[in-house]
Amino acid sequence: MIIKVVHYDSNWSNVYLKEEQKIKKILQDVLVNSFHIGSTSVPHLQAKPIIDILLVVDHIENLDAFSEQFEKLGYEVMGKFGIPGRRYFRKGGDNRTHQIHAFQFDNIGEIERHLAFRDYLREHPEVCKEYGDLKSQLAKEYPNNIDRYGDGKDTFVKNVEKQALKWRWTIR
Repeated sequence: MIIKVVHYDSNWSNVYLKEEQKIKKILQDVLVNSFHIGSTSVPHLQAKPIIDILLVVDHIENLDAFSEQFEKLGYEVMGKFGIPGRRYFRKGGDNRTHQIHAFQFDNIGEIERHLAFRDYLREHPEVCKEYGDLKSQLAKEYPNNIDRYGDGKDTFVKNVEKQALKWRWTIR
């Protein structure tokens, strides 16, 4: 996978909405909610052009029955993919275009972590810029090594996640 970080594209929200509609048609009654998350959901943030989708479902095991429908949409069905209680799907192979992170409605920790991080970056442009600069630098340093790229972001992301969760509960 070639790691390419690009400038924010305002069309990413439309790409998300189109994909969300396809997913809603498949999941209908098992879907509680869906959210555009990740860097493409944060205006002005440099990002890998991959649309991250957070699905909140009634029962995580119910998603397993939809594997064939997701495959017809072009997704690889990856199961938990290292995170208990999650179902992960990716689309586009080495030129990935979409990723789905699905959790059961009561997996509040994982759901909140993703939403708080997104919302914090949206509300804190200085942190957003710092994160974008870091990602851009790491993509230049490790253009073919997703593990090193991810490791390089890890400390920053974990620190911002802590700040974001605290911020989410702070009286404003």
